[in-house]
Amino acid sequence: MTDSPSLPAVNREWHLVSRPVGRPEPEDFALVETEVPVPAEGQVLVRNRYLSVDPYMRGRMSAAKSYVAPFELGRVMQGGAVGEVVASKAEGFAPGDHVLHFFGWREYAVLDARHAVPVDADAAPLSTYLGVLGMTGLTAYAGLLRVAALREGDTVFVSGAAGAVGGQAGQIARLKGASRVVGSAGSDAKVRLLLDEYGFDAAFNYKDAPVAEQLRAAAPDGVDVYFDNVGGDHLEAAIGRLNRGGRIAVCGMISVYNATEPAPGPRNLARLIQTRGRIEGFLVGDHEDLRPRFAEEVGAWVRSGELKYRETVVEGVENTLDAFLGVLRGDNTGKMVVAV
Repeated sequence: MTDSPSLPAVNREWHLVSRPVGRPEPEDFALVETEVPVPAEGQVLVRNRYLSVDPYMRGRMSAAKSYVAPFELGRVMQGGAVGEVVASKAEGFAPGDHVLHFFGWREYAVLDARHAVPVDADAAPLSTYLGVLGMTGLTAYAGLLRVAALREGDTVFVSGAAGAVGGQAGQIARLKGASRVVGSAGSDAKVRLLLDEYGFDAAFNYKDAPVAEQLRAAAPDGVDVYFDNVGGDHLEAAIGRLNRGGRIAVCGMISVYNATEPAPGPRNLARLIQTRGRIEGFLVGDHEDLRPRFAEEVGAWVRSGELKYRETVVEGVENTLDAFLGVLRGDNTGKMVVAV
């Protein structure tokens, strides 16, 4: 085994101890001290440098059947992470290598080498492999270009547009020739970011007035593509402005993640008949075949400065839960990451 000369004896990791009802509370979680794990044959030990916290994790805290297994009670949770190999019993990996993997919510992770994806710390900051160049970026790319089938000249509406996925989706739409890009966000500062830095043509604070009213003013000629991160009143408003042949890609519905009662559906679904519109939900894991094209195209945009990105960085593994709860509140601008 190749390893670093010294490692701490204690590893800190987050466990789910009870399943939240409604909004998660700190009592539903515990920060637990364990021994730093030792890799077996074919495994690597990684010191995590950055952890990802994402809205979809709320769904895994429920026992309800979903597209992915729920977090187990009393066990460490999972999530995207990028870190440095500190010990290896696997061919092809050595201390000092940097890898992307799915064993976050902890300081140290031991994992089979087949689950470790090498990343280049010199080519881009490590945190970007969790955001603009990682799963969130691919989500925006696949959802907009494949699921919503963006066409040059489309008018595009993105909800949650100052978040990690939304901000990228709107910019990709602009770079791919959309005629008008409209975004919603939850503060005036985020609206200014969309307009001044991300290049949106129009943006509004959804807290200022009804979404349908503000969208009508921002997209007077209707919407061809809606990239949905919010659901609820945003989805209903988008259906109301949908042009003939319009497409809606449902990435997430953060407005209902903490709901304790079934959320009412949009009241205007009959418009889909009139517009011949389409709504399609998607998961980024179904579009892994796009990753090489995504990495090449988006990587070039990031390097050239054509595609901007923001990160909200929370320091310390002990603050991972606070960071996650902040995502659910909309505290983040761009990708929320924890610097371990």
